[in-house]
Amino acid sequence: MLKIYGDILSGNCYKIKLLTSLLSLEHEWIAVNILAGETKNAEFLAKNPNGKIPLLELENGECLSESNAILNYLADGTDLLPSQVFEHAKVLQWQFFEQYSHEPYIAVARFINKYLGMPEDRKEEYHQLQGGGHKALKVMEAQLKQTPFLVGENLTIADVSLYGYTHVADEGGFDLSGYPAIQAWLTNSGTS
Repeated sequence: MLKIYGDILSGNCYKIKLLTSLLSLEHEWIAVNILAGETKNAEFLAKNPNGKIPLLELENGECLSESNAILNYLADGTDLLPSQVFEHAKVLQWQFFEQYSHEPYIAVARFINKYLGMPEDRKEEYHQLQGGGHKALKVMEAQLKQTPFLVGENLTIADVSLYGYTHVADEGGFDLSGYPAIQAWLTNSGTS
């Protein structure tokens, strides 16, 4: 059976849990507390030297890290990962966008607020993250005004990738009321 190491409150871990639900994949969820240093012990580091979650462990003991790599692996051969080359590349484009233009702002602001409780020494950083987060949300909004899902008419792992932190963006101070297309996408994606 597949083993997935993660923290369900983490958007990166949540998107793996969401995909396993969408695909009805049997798995064992192993809760990991990153704040308690559970990704830094020798046993975990032997599976992922980078010391991060989520982590997928296959039945043969092979391990795969990085949330979007795991999504691609698990969705391979399903309708959630298009086989047509251009559409497949568009999924990857949105996943790269998620990691470089969305997560560094929305997820970090959420972490500062939700996990750390807005410590005084991180407030300025939190406020500086707001502009980049709203820029990413505007890019998503523009696409979702054109198509119901990020890569067109059908749900893909691009949507799963971006759903992970977008559906909890308010916990990072991002009010989604000004993004009606994102709100519709959250409701109509079948993942809410």
